[in-house]
Amino acid sequence: MGRVSQIDPENAPREVQEAIQQHLAKGHQLTNEKKTLLHSVAAFRAVEEASYDLDDELQQLIGKLDGDLFEYAISVQNECMVCTTYFGKLLRQEHHIDPNAFHLTRREELLMNYARSLARDPKGITDDAFRELKEEFLRNGDKDGNPVDEEKAERIMVVLTAMGAMMIANNAVNDALRVDV
Repeated sequence: MGRVSQIDPENAPREVQEAIQQHLAKGHQLTNEKKTLLHSVAAFRAVEEASYDLDDELQQLIGKLDGDLFEYAISVQNECMVCTTYFGKLLRQEHHIDPNAFHLTRREELLMNYARSLARDPKGITDDAFRELKEEFLRNGDKDGNPVDEEKAERIMVVLTAMGAMMIANNAVNDALRVDV
């Protein structure tokens, strides 16, 4: 049972209903986390809407599978049941991957290690670990194998780190408010 109730979309204030309609119009679902966050439209927009924008950019840069694996790794590291369940289901249904038993590419391994380090202790990320992931993009390109220059590699690292921070925020909301899975 959650610590905070979920809003009832049909009886919510006008501002909340408008936020819901805008969100649904973009093709998104109304999850338990979102119905909890919608006690404050500003909180909903900060945690949910901003993370969708970052996720879209991340997928454009590194691909959907790599982005989903990155976000899954953060959720597992944080032991967030809501997000781990969501991303585990996503990996199985959209990518046909068993998240508990599959072979990682070198890039996926580096991404998941970076995600876990970011969730565990962002100050503890070593220069070597950061450089190794960045160099992976410089050597092997973006999601389509297109060459990546220094500027684009830095953009990827910024988007990865910001998306990681958004996932950590999502995990914190779910765990602190004990949002129902």
